[in-house]
Formats: sequence, C-alpha cells, structure tokens
Amino acid sequence: MKKSFHRSDRVSAQLRRDLGTLVHATMREHALPSVSVSDVEVTRDLAHAKVFFTALDPARAKEALKGLQEHAREIRFQLAHAMKLRHVPELHFQYDDSVDRGERIEHLLRDLPPAGDDDSAES
Repeated sequence: MKKSFHRSDRVSAQLRRDLGTLVHATMREHALPSVSVSDVEVTRDLAHAKVFFTALDPARAKEALKGLQEHAREIRFQLAHAMKLRHVPELHFQYDDSVDRGERIEHLLRDLPPAGDDDSAES
C-alpha cells in the first residue's frame, strides 16, 4: 500500500523546521518572550500558513503573539531566502495552548485523592 504525501504536507514540515530557527532568532533579537514553533498548517494552494507556537512563559503569550505579528513580514522575508519556493506563504501566528491545558489537567489529576480513600464505599 502506497502512502500519498501531499506537497502541502512536505512544505509544512520544512516550514516548521525553518521557522523554528528564524522565530527563535527574531524573538531574541527584539528582546521578546522565548517561544517555539509547535506546528505549521499550510493551505493546499500554499498561500497561507498557520504557525502554532508555545511560549516558555504562558503569562507572556499575548506579548509574544503581538511581537510575532509585528515581525511577520521580516520572518517571511528571511524564510524566502532559506527555502526554495517560488511563493512563500503568508504567515498567521496562533498561540498553541495545548501544553498549558495538558499541564492544568495533570495538576488537577495529581490533586485528586487516591481511589482507595473513598468514605462512601464503606456504606
């Protein structure tokens, strides 16, 4: 059985690798909160890319998003030099809160009493 890999999937993977480096450098250069690119979704026509990122300090996620949006043109320009694409997709940054939600769920589960401590089981 042969798997089909769409060009948009390959471009998405390459964008994730290259954007990881470029975004990190841009954030450092402009003294913005440190972030990492967690995923990239590209439209079939390769015109737009939704870039998901996580922030090391979730409290500063809004500041990071604002900084990424302000420097999106600069990042896209650098990306054009790094990748061999005729047209580099327009970048749309979005905060990925899945890590925050996972940590919150883990914290809630840790705070639950052990299953054997149920007082209603004695009745």
